[in-house]
Amino acid sequence: MDYLQLEFTIENDVEKEILIALLAHAGFESFEEGDKLLKAFIKENEFSEHALKEILEIVPVSFTTNVVPQQNWNAKWESSFEPIIINDFVAIRAAFHQPIKAVQHEIIITPKMSFGTGHHATTYLMTEQMQALDFTNKKVLDFGTGTAILAILAEKMGAVHVDAIDYDEWSIENSFENTAANNCRNINLIKADTISTGNVYDIILANINLNVILQHLNVIKTFSKKGTYILLSGFIKADENTMIQVLGKYDIHQVDVQQKADWICIIGQMN
Repeated sequence: MDYLQLEFTIENDVEKEILIALLAHAGFESFEEGDKLLKAFIKENEFSEHALKEILEIVPVSFTTNVVPQQNWNAKWESSFEPIIINDFVAIRAAFHQPIKAVQHEIIITPKMSFGTGHHATTYLMTEQMQALDFTNKKVLDFGTGTAILAILAEKMGAVHVDAIDYDEWSIENSFENTAANNCRNINLIKADTISTGNVYDIILANINLNVILQHLNVIKTFSKKGTYILLSGFIKADENTMIQVLGKYDIHQVDVQQKADWICIIGQMN
């Protein structure tokens, strides 16, 4: 399936972060950031001119559009993929990189179309905040798994069972490759757009976007129990008060909030 690449001319980082958040809400899956430019990618059949028009009314920037064949995208992505090292906790690299040994966990990701390589602030935040939790013998849900990077890390940290859900066929295919590359045995990949596993989880991870998270908090609560930790990201600092207020309505109290650039990650726990 072909993708659309929209290249925006950006004046400053704040404008860029707001634009990324709005585009993510509108279904754009991946982003490349450069000096005063932003490239955003979306499946051609999911692109909405109306949604883009509404975004540009909020952030009035110029842009160009190109069609990117899937094969060309993969070659370009692989050529630009660089390892990510988060403290001494975890390193994320492709198979063609040299091993990185001075970390607790190393994750090998095939850098294809799926969102979630550690480069974007939200994936970085989620990965970083997972270090604060004990995954040993825990049952985990990764909702909106993308590349399965968070699910893989959860297993490496000791999770006994991980359900990793994504609605996108390409993400599931990519996740199968990535879980195999990391010798994972406890990850159950599920193609779905909601949670219907029947399991109750100790830890729930959701790095998606504000609208999807808000739509599924009632479902997340259904598959939680007292003490379940819930890590959420995919939204910007301006959404923090909204998220905390809504979490309170579902009996989830805020444990911590961390920020990178204009993006935030909230750790909550079910009362």
